[in-house]
Amino acid sequence: MQTTFIGVDVSKAELVISVGDQAAVSVTNDTSAIMRWLASLPQDCSVAMESTGRYHLLLAQLALQAGLNVYVLNARDVFFYAKALGARAKSDALDCVVIRRYLQEHVQSLYPWQPGTPVQQQLHLLLTRRAQLSAHQAALKQTLKAVDLPGPQMVHLMESFKALLQAIDEQVVHLISSDDAMHQGCQRLQSITGIGPQTSALLTELLSRLHFANSDALVAYSGLDPRANDSGTKRGRRRLSKRGPALLRRQMYLAAFAASH
Repeated sequence: MQTTFIGVDVSKAELVISVGDQAAVSVTNDTSAIMRWLASLPQDCSVAMESTGRYHLLLAQLALQAGLNVYVLNARDVFFYAKALGARAKSDALDCVVIRRYLQEHVQSLYPWQPGTPVQQQLHLLLTRRAQLSAHQAALKQTLKAVDLPGPQMVHLMESFKALLQAIDEQVVHLISSDDAMHQGCQRLQSITGIGPQTSALLTELLSRLHFANSDALVAYSGLDPRANDSGTKRGRRRLSKRGPALLRRQMYLAAFAASH
């Protein structure tokens, strides 16, 4: 049976979908609408979407439950693929076609998406939100530098951030402790020079969810692998590929920096 390839451009409110050579259709991004659409599909289907933070998760989970092969693509890869196709315009209807074509051409080299356990999913969400909160705290502190804000108010604001971050950290520790394998893995990671609570929690969640063949595979996944820039006898400057999760890359850099001092 021939596989039907499907590309989906995901937003908060709707999904714009390209199925084979058919015209793009729009579906509301909610459970009932997605399930009705999934019920109309043939049996052997592969569906791809870009990673959008959280808006793609409902579609990915429902499609997997419906027996489809699900692929969550790196948006950066799809962007450069669209440029290589010579795309002159950008719209949801065009984007879903690009995603479908990318899936059709690269399916052999892609890994199907698999959700983590409920504990892994909650842990991943907490760590992501903690990083965002920490970044907002730093940005807010920088913004208020030029403002004549009374000292007690600034202290209270920073203490509120600190209390919230501490509460998240406590939840992270509780979740990791609830799983023996993750708890043991986290303890082993913290025995490595430079790796503290944040990096160990991030790596624990990642390594419990994904299995890497070797350390080079983990480095490549994080985007810390050097990218060649050679031509003929010229050996160009190496730069990081930066293809992996930015949060993971930042934490691994900070761990290496701490270990070197």
